[in-house]
Amino acid sequence: MDTDFIVIGGGIAGVSVGARLSELGRVALVEAESGLGYHASGRSAALFDMCLGAPPIVALNRASHAEHAAMGGLSGRGLMVVGRAEDAVAFERDLAHMALERLSPEEARARMPVLNPETVAFAGFNAEAWDLDTDRLIQAQAREIRGNGGTVTTGARVTAIARVATGWRVETAKGPVEGRILVNAAGPWVDAVARMAGVAPLGFTPMRRSMARLPAPGGHDLRGWPMVVGAGERWYCKPDAGKLLVSPAEEDPMAPHDAFTDDMVPAEGLARYEKMVTEPVTRVETNWAGLRTFAPDRLLVTGFDPAESAFFWQAGQGGVGFQTAPAASRLAADLVAGQAPGIGAELAAAFSPGRFAR
Repeated sequence: MDTDFIVIGGGIAGVSVGARLSELGRVALVEAESGLGYHASGRSAALFDMCLGAPPIVALNRASHAEHAAMGGLSGRGLMVVGRAEDAVAFERDLAHMALERLSPEEARARMPVLNPETVAFAGFNAEAWDLDTDRLIQAQAREIRGNGGTVTTGARVTAIARVATGWRVETAKGPVEGRILVNAAGPWVDAVARMAGVAPLGFTPMRRSMARLPAPGGHDLRGWPMVVGAGERWYCKPDAGKLLVSPAEEDPMAPHDAFTDDMVPAEGLARYEKMVTEPVTRVETNWAGLRTFAPDRLLVTGFDPAESAFFWQAGQGGVGFQTAPAASRLAADLVAGQAPGIGAELAAAFSPGRFAR
């Protein structure tokens, strides 16, 4: 047998679970693309929003915060929600769910000077949102795998998976790998990997989200601006290296692929953003898209498959993969080690693949 754990997928889900499992045995991580974090992980908005997601995900966020802070991957940003007069219902819902401090429109403009006083009727702010150094996180986890005697192989697209007496044999473009436990962290391709392994898929849906990069509006210094979200998440913007990222916040179901933008979608998001600011959009420097993958109930899936005891799901991160990675990967290691989950049995059960009827 080559290894203890074969991890398929080199995004944040794969490298973080690989790093934790490398404390328990030898890990072989295989990634189809030429580099780690190529798909959704490399196209993230790179924000840790403590209140993002359903209550079980918020609990994972809170369980992950201390480790993120200890790794030095967080820097202050803050999150502000703004709305028009007609967004009153959506804004009040966001205010409660996202634990926002209500701001006057004038206070909001102090935080983002280009907000339009004629259209911004509501605003709220939460300081519990931080920029994430996503590349640093991925590379740190990969170094940990290697440092514990494991391997990280890119350009190793999986072509076949077979159950063997000692566990699994995975054929890749760079040769076969054998291991005791197979960890499926393949992002949008997790159901395809399951089928290849003879395991019933769980019904994940990849959804496209697009992003456009603009020059700094009006030449402003954006370093102190928060991430700003339109009420009901109809759009959002975030400073990034002196530029402004703007997303239409769409969720368009897609087949797994190397995602790209539909030009009309970013344009619609930019139009919604432009109505809320005083500076017109005169130039888009670049745009891109990524696929965020959701389970049917939009919660992460972490655990052994009920019908295949050597097949482990680490899937369905749905846009919270980076911020939940410390707690989600620790949960995976606890389950593999056969010990009580550090996050508690009730919360762990919320992410179990056993929750889906087959």
